[in-house]
Amino acid sequence: MFTELNSILNTSPDSFTRGEFILVSDRHSDASFLIHHFLSFYLRSRCKVCFLGLVQSFCHYSAVSQRLGVSLTQAKEKGQLVFFEGLKESLSLLIPQENNTESEAVNFLRDPAVGLRSLYEFVRSSVNSSGSVEEGAEEWGPPVLLVDDLSVLLSLGVNFGDVLDFSHYCRAAVCSELQGNMVMLVRCNGEEEEDDGDEGTEALLKGLTHQCSLNLHVQGLPTGYCKDIHGKVCD
Repeated sequence: MFTELNSILNTSPDSFTRGEFILVSDRHSDASFLIHHFLSFYLRSRCKVCFLGLVQSFCHYSAVSQRLGVSLTQAKEKGQLVFFEGLKESLSLLIPQENNTESEAVNFLRDPAVGLRSLYEFVRSSVNSSGSVEEGAEEWGPPVLLVDDLSVLLSLGVNFGDVLDFSHYCRAAVCSELQGNMVMLVRCNGEEEEDDGDEGTEALLKGLTHQCSLNLHVQGLPTGYCKDIHGKVCD
């Protein structure tokens, strides 16, 4: 975990603000280190975490978390972590196998017009199971939803409005109803003044900025590449 960032945000695994929607964005840089930070942070905080990994495999996140002193495998086995591996689920839908069962959560790949309702239902069912009813099982704290990264849904053909609606309903369910937290990553690789249409990643970022409680934006230095400092984080 990044102790400096925790200090700036005045938070710790033992004491953090509930009901927050933290938007992580980047431009000409890589903000994925913040996703790794929040994943390990909330697992250490004993929150029930639902992670939508849309761009990387479970093995990738597990390897990084291991270096941060957190075992994702153990978290899954204990029921603390629900990991949705988007690449694997998408492959089972696009290349059906006899032993594979299709996940309804990614049915938008077959027909983008259906929207993200099934993915939202997956999230809602995952976060609503934060309290275990099994005897002897551990009980977890407030639910947390992490998404890496939301902008990839646009490139998969999902309607811009459906992506914003998905974020809105997840925020209502996780942050407002259950008083948990939500962290979403959005990547903007183009120039700030340019946009790839009225419904591109820049418009998505603007829409999510109006929904979020905190926006952590990572971008390269305006002076160019530096060996020791690769960029800056601003809110």
